[in-house]
Amino acid sequence: MQSERGFTPLEIKIHNRENGRFLTGFTLIELLVVIAIIALLLAILLPSLNRARDQAKDVTCRNNLRQIGLAAMLYAEDNDNKIPRNGGFWIIRFMPYIGGQSDQEKDYRKLDVYNCPKYPDKEQTVDYVINSWKDGVTEHIDPRDGYSSLSDFSQPGMKIFLADNECGSWRTIIKDQGGLDDRGTFDVWKPSHLPTGPDGNRRVARDRHRDGCNVMLLDGRSDWVQAEKMTENMWRPK
Repeated sequence: MQSERGFTPLEIKIHNRENGRFLTGFTLIELLVVIAIIALLLAILLPSLNRARDQAKDVTCRNNLRQIGLAAMLYAEDNDNKIPRNGGFWIIRFMPYIGGQSDQEKDYRKLDVYNCPKYPDKEQTVDYVINSWKDGVTEHIDPRDGYSSLSDFSQPGMKIFLADNECGSWRTIIKDQGGLDDRGTFDVWKPSHLPTGPDGNRRVARDRHRDGCNVMLLDGRSDWVQAEKMTENMWRPK
């Protein structure tokens, strides 16, 4: 009669309830090799998955800006070629022109188009800042008027209307419509507001998407701009 083989300390024993014997499974070394291979595969795949997820969020943000851009153009057609240019009230003005249920919806917070999926603080309801720059270096649109004609801009396809809002300790979190008239929160009108500006002054996101931010141009298109390459001329009308 053949005797049962003994087990080494590195073997995994599996008890067979039918005959009371132990079956030999993986050795401990084999199991550790499998775990190491799985860990290696995860280390290789996870960065790619994270990049794919970030790219999807980037595309969503630009699609949002493109939809807002279309709403801005439609708004201008109905309002003597003028668009709002300061505070947060542009959000309310564009709501009837945003596709979907916006013509019935009263609360802008329920429209996902106004939200960048990569904005870190999910309590923030306005994720984009608006161009309020006039022709001077630090001159802004008069808040008593707050509108400009599209004809005021030379090369509208090169001029930024909206851009990713910076997220920092100095940035105000707007949770509802009551904060939309806050000029200090949304307007961009001087060099220190740009991505290369210092903490405490910067309003345009420095690195929301890769090493730059997404923007909506005054011809209704959306694009990405590297932080170091964004200039004042992209914001000033002339």
